[in-house]
This record gives sequence, structure tokens and C-alpha cells, in this order.
Amino acid sequence: MPSVALPATGSSPRTLPRDVRAIVLVHVLLLVGGTVAVLLPSPAQGWGVLACVVGYNVALPVVAARVGRADWVALWAFLLPVSVFQVLPDWVLADLVGTLRFPDVGGPRIDDVIPVAMAGMWVPPLFASVALAAGSPARAAALAVGIFLGSELLAPVIDLWAPAGDTTRTLGVALYVLPAEAALGWAAATGFLLTRDRPGAARVGAALAVSTFYLGALVLAHFLVDVAGWRITT
Repeated sequence: MPSVALPATGSSPRTLPRDVRAIVLVHVLLLVGGTVAVLLPSPAQGWGVLACVVGYNVALPVVAARVGRADWVALWAFLLPVSVFQVLPDWVLADLVGTLRFPDVGGPRIDDVIPVAMAGMWVPPLFASVALAAGSPARAAALAVGIFLGSELLAPVIDLWAPAGDTTRTLGVALYVLPAEAALGWAAATGFLLTRDRPGAARVGAALAVSTFYLGALVLAHFLVDVAGWRITT
């Protein structure tokens, strides 16, 4: 199967290939821009986060194409619809299950529940997880856990999202989301590898399947961690 791994590099930053330097710069600029955005007062914060997300999703494929990385462009093209569909699991958790909330810090919101920015915010962590996995869905799952754990720790501090309801938590992180996010990393890598050379409709269908699989993993993990009593009764 084709991979989208970052090429092996030496220990000195100056030895990084041009394509790696370019893609790292995109993510550094996202980090800097995001830091500035979340420090703004509401409602400017929400609009700033949306601008960063849109800017990233424009810059990533443009930069990847300019440095000749068609594989990264293809990965972005698959992950963008995944990210858009990820609004649905978030919506279910926030509006039905009651285990997630999105503070209103400004900017457009879907049904006054979820910031529109979330429709593109899943691309950076999933891109890093799949690209660094070198074509291995298992590695993508492991990387996703680490990357998303950092996001879950940081998000409540900067008012992006926060756990809600009666969930088991450690350091403020709802534990049920971690196995589900590992499943998401695995599914995203698998979906991309299986449909990269397929028509656009097949890739969009796979993107929807990834988000649906993630929703199922979330609900199952929430049930097993927070609801099931694990008792045998007679």
C-alpha cells in the first residue's frame, strides 16, 4: 500500500528536506496563529480560530503541491471531508449524549451547539497521525492517541471544548474518548489507503464511514467506561 510518511532525516534541522521544512512551517504557523486567536476576547476568539482553520486548510495543499508532495495533497483531500463529517459525532455527543460542550466564544455555530471551525479542525491532528504512520494504520492509531490526548488536555483551558456530564476523567480528560480516538486514527489511515486511487465519490463515502465508525466507537467506549456495571445478576 502507498504511504505518506515524512522522509527519514538527520539530527540537524538544517538537513531537513525542503518538503518537510515547508510542511513543518505550515504547522508552526497554525500553532502561532491559533495561540494568538485563543488569547483574543470573545467574540473575536471564535472568528480568529475559524480564520486559522480556514487558512491552514488552504495553505496545506498549496504548500504540499509546490514541494511536489502529491501524496500529502491526496491525504488532505481525504481528511477534509472526514473533518467535515466529524461535526456529526460531536453534535451527537453535545446535543444527545450530553458528554461534550463547546463554549460560545464567538463566530458562527451549527444549531448553536458546535463552532463551524470544528468542520476543519480535525485535519491537522489526523494529517500528522496518518503522515507520520508511514502507511501503518496501527501506528496511526498510536499516534492519534498521543496527539489527541494533548488536544483534550489543552482544549478546556483555551475554551475550545470541554467534557460534560457524568464521565470518568483523569486530568480533566474524559477517558472514553481515548480508545475512540485511537480507532479514529486507525480508520482514517485505513480509509485513505483503501480509497486513495478510487473515484471522488468513493473517497467521500469512505470519509463518512470513518466518522460513522468513530461515532460508534465513542458511544461503545462511553458505555463500557461510564455506564456498564459489569455485574452478573440472576
